[in-house]
Amino acid sequence: MLMPANAVRLEIRADGVAAATFSAMASPCEVLLATTDEGLARQVGESVAAEAWRIERKYSRYRSDSVVHSLCNSGGRPMGLDPETLLLLQFASRCHELSGGAFDITSGVLRRAWKFDGSGRFPAAEEVAALRERIGFGRLQLQGNRLKVPVGMELDFGGIGKEYAVDRALALVVSHFDGAALVNFGGDMAANRAPDSGPWRVGVERPGQQGEARLLLDFERGGLATSGDTHRFIEHEGRRYSHILDVRTGYPVVDPPRSVTVAASCCLEAGMVATLAMLKGALAEDFLAEQGVTHWCLR
Repeated sequence: MLMPANAVRLEIRADGVAAATFSAMASPCEVLLATTDEGLARQVGESVAAEAWRIERKYSRYRSDSVVHSLCNSGGRPMGLDPETLLLLQFASRCHELSGGAFDITSGVLRRAWKFDGSGRFPAAEEVAALRERIGFGRLQLQGNRLKVPVGMELDFGGIGKEYAVDRALALVVSHFDGAALVNFGGDMAANRAPDSGPWRVGVERPGQQGEARLLLDFERGGLATSGDTHRFIEHEGRRYSHILDVRTGYPVVDPPRSVTVAASCCLEAGMVATLAMLKGALAEDFLAEQGVTHWCLR
C-alpha cells in the first residue's frame, strides 16, 4: 500500500533508542528499537506501519472492501476463508469456549444500542432484546475453510485484532532487526528482549485519568495487554457502566475491574486472558489467580 506522507515519525532518543510512531486502529502506535541507525529504524518503522494498516484494512467493519464486510454481506452463502482469517476465527472460537459464551465475535450488533461515549444514554430493554436475536457464535457454519454467516448477523474481530497485529508486527521487526525491540499499539505490546540499559519501562494508565500512569512496570519480553473502561463507558442514574458487554444478557458486565493488565508469552494470549477476566466481572481476580499469569488488576 502507499505510505502517506509523514505518516511515520522518527525520533532518536537520548537513551540510544529509536522511536517510530504512527496511528492505526484508532490508536497511537510505536516501535522502539535499541539502535541509533536512523535509516534502519525508519525502514523497520515503515514496515510495521504498513503491516498494521494492512490488518486494519482487511478486518475493519467500517470498510466496504474488507474481508469482514464481504462475509457479512454474503447473503448467507458460504465463502472461502484465507489462512489468516481462518486462524483468527479459530482463535475466536477458543475464546468463546473458554468464556462460556461470554466472548462472541458476532456481538458487534450491540453497538447499535450501546454508545460508550461518556453520555448517559441507556438503551431500552426491547432494543437490546431485538439485537440479541442476531447474536450467536454457534450459528456460524464453518466447514473446512468455508464459512457461512447467516443473513442479518455480523462479525467483529476488534476484540482480538489489535493484539494479533502487535504479534505480527514484532515478528516483522525481528526479521529485519537483531536488537532489542518493543511494539506498542495503544497499550497492547510485545517485546523480544530488553535493551542493554535495562528493562523497558511501561506505564499502566490510572483509571479515569487519561495519560496518567498508575503503575510503572519493568517489561522485558513476551506480550502485555490491558483491558479496561478508562475511555469507553456510560453513566446512568448515578452508576457507571463499562463497555465490556456480556452477550448472554446484552448488558454490561456487572462490577468488572476498571482495568486488567496481563503478561503472557505473546500479546494475543495476554489480551485474551485480560478480556476474559473483565468478562468475569466481580470474579475477575479469582479468575486471574486460577490462570497463574502475571497480572495487575485496578478497581
